[in-house]
Amino acid sequence: MDRSVRCLNRSTYTLYAIARAATWAMTNHAISPRNPLFKIYLVEDSPVIRENLIATLEELLPVKVVGMAEDETTAVHWLSDSSHAVDLVIVDIFLRGGSGMGVLKAAQALPQRNRLVVLSNYATPYMRRECIGLGADRVFDKSNEIDTMIEYCGQLVAEYSRDGDPATAN
Repeated sequence: MDRSVRCLNRSTYTLYAIARAATWAMTNHAISPRNPLFKIYLVEDSPVIRENLIATLEELLPVKVVGMAEDETTAVHWLSDSSHAVDLVIVDIFLRGGSGMGVLKAAQALPQRNRLVVLSNYATPYMRRECIGLGADRVFDKSNEIDTMIEYCGQLVAEYSRDGDPATAN
């Protein structure tokens, strides 16, 4: 099977997982959307996954995706600009250029501390350890943990709403 077919199959499965997460959130009465307080930056190279993930997050939670990148250089440049304040950065591992690992490394050197979440099809035990070692707060598998990631984002939003400081959320 060539690479484009494998990527298409992964993307299709990821979209299914996003839809499943949205259904779960509606069924379990997740936090209802209101004025977005919580700002997210998304680093994902698949336009289809990016668009669906943004739509799902913004529909289910009081969040706003304030920026996005499909490569490491763009993400690091955007995050390095002190005028770009975000509460959460969601990063894929494999990007169009560079990698999410490079984004995590660069984020460690930034003066502001952002919550970092990795969302990848390659969330192997080894990759999870590496990402946590580079400062990721959590690592989620795109194919079967999107609902858990959305629930985690809901917890961060609830902490932020209560305390005004997402960095204190667990």
